[in-house]
Amino acid sequence: MEWIYDDGGRANAGFKGKTDDCVCRAISIATERPYKEVYDMINEYGKNERLSKRRTKKSSARTGVYIKTTRKIMEDLGWKWVPTMKVGQGCKVHLIESELPKGRIIASVSRHLVAIIDGVIHDTYNPSDRGTTIDQYGNDITTDRCVYGYYVKG
Repeated sequence: MEWIYDDGGRANAGFKGKTDDCVCRAISIATERPYKEVYDMINEYGKNERLSKRRTKKSSARTGVYIKTTRKIMEDLGWKWVPTMKVGQGCKVHLIESELPKGRIIASVSRHLVAIIDGVIHDTYNPSDRGTTIDQYGNDITTDRCVYGYYVKG
């Protein structure tokens, strides 16, 4: 899949260094909202989360956002979750242009959210680049990343 480097406006907002901000970056890119606005919004949602034995820290735009919180944010922004996989079903949709809809979407892949605009990945790295593996017969097989679902506007 084609890839364009895009930090979602993070550098222009004055942020520096490495971080795990894929949720903030993807939302900023796909919704065309300023990075700082999305960053602050995510942190506000995080303040309202309850801590538990499993959830020992709150969502943060900088260090990670829980799936439930991400879904609530996207729903409140008017975006709809489209699941592409069920538990135990196996991968049906891959991070391949022909398997995803056109327009602006945010795809959920393993431990990452990525903004895709008309079949082009907008991110700080190419998450579709999974490399190759060797099958039982010694053949190289390209491994495409599985998409668990995606968000679409409306």
